[in-house]
Formats: sequence, C-alpha cells, structure tokens
Amino acid sequence: MTTDTDDSRPQDRDHQGLRLVVLLLALVVGLLISGAAVYLAREHPSLAQPLGVGAAVISALAAIAGIVARVIRR
Repeated sequence: MTTDTDDSRPQDRDHQGLRLVVLLLALVVGLLISGAAVYLAREHPSLAQPLGVGAAVISALAAIAGIVARVIRR
C-alpha cells in the first residue's frame, strides 16, 4: 500500500508572494547593474571590452545555474 506524502503543495502557495517579491527585486538589481554597465561603456570607452567580457562570463554562469536548477528539480 502506497501513500502520497507529498505535502509541498500547500507550502508552495504560502511562499508564492515571497517568490514574486524576490523575483522582482532580482529584476530591479539586474536592470541597475545593466544600466551602470551601459553608463560606464558610454562615458569610458576604454572599459567597453572588459565590460563585454564580464557580461559574457555572467551570461554563461547564469545559463549554467539554470541548467543546475533544472536538474535539481527533477
């Protein structure tokens, strides 16, 4: 006889608002960082190439984090 002991559904509903707030804060921080990078690239053109490399590295790390998160959820 098997019983379903998956009680994570009610908890997910409780934390849905918190997840939304954290997601929106992360979006705002990401936009601020992007805006600062654009400002630096416009005002100091010599920094454009290092900023591009940094953006590429951060993009790669974000992709890897997404893959790891997807594997962990399964």
